Amino acid sequence: MSSLEWLPVVSDPDVMNRFLEKVGVPKQWGISDIVSLDEELLNSVPKPVYAVLLLFPISEDDYEYCMEQEQIARYGHPELDRDIYFMHQTITNGCGVVALIHAIANNIEHLDLPSDSIIKRFIDETRRISPQYKAEVLKTKRDICLALKGSYEDGESFGTKCEYHYITLIHFNSKLYELDGRKLAPVVHGPTSNETFLKDAARVCKEYMERGPMVISRTNRRSRTFEPRNIRFTALAFGAVSM
Repeated sequence: MSSLEWLPVVSDPDVMNRFLEKVGVPKQWGISDIVSLDEELLNSVPKPVYAVLLLFPISEDDYEYCMEQEQIARYGHPELDRDIYFMHQTITNGCGVVALIHAIANNIEHLDLPSDSIIKRFIDETRRISPQYKAEVLKTKRDICLALKGSYEDGESFGTKCEYHYITLIHFNSKLYELDGRKLAPVVHGPTSNETFLKDAARVCKEYMERGPMVISRTNRRSRTFEPRNIRFTALAFGAVSM
């Protein structure tokens, strides 16, 4: 991770959608809360959903999972689609912006971005270069950094110490991919379709939760309780928003 540090992207659809609007994403597209990963409740999420973002606490189990995937990436993966837009994260706290770029860039044909869109210009400029060089170019984009700062309203609080991380799940050419800027390459999670994408992405989110840390909550000096693993996880949908 570089010494360059940006504000973290909070998991608040209002803040995230202000950022998306500032970088040129039309208002009909944005972020919505996924209030539950239960299949019957996924129907309440506005459709279509083009990507799912997951925010989760960084843990030892997550680190081990990253190492496993790195070994797979080093030897190549026969199922990877080389047309996927994938970039690395080198900016401290930059995972949220990278996750949103992954969501936009891999669904750009659906979004009708204006030609002067800040994010479209960045994606067009970087589409054919390596994941590492994409990350280096992002460091130079002051307009994206300023859009992020401007997405916080006056008086709105935000933290600068980030112990959480974002990944993006996308449907690309009939496969479900996990895009994580910390990893060497995308991770394949099997087949999916337009009809089953949200359900399939929810399954991967649940797998992350199973790897997540238990949280010890002390209610008084003598007792302690264990909170559910999923209490510190947030799932968000990128796609159509309720107007």
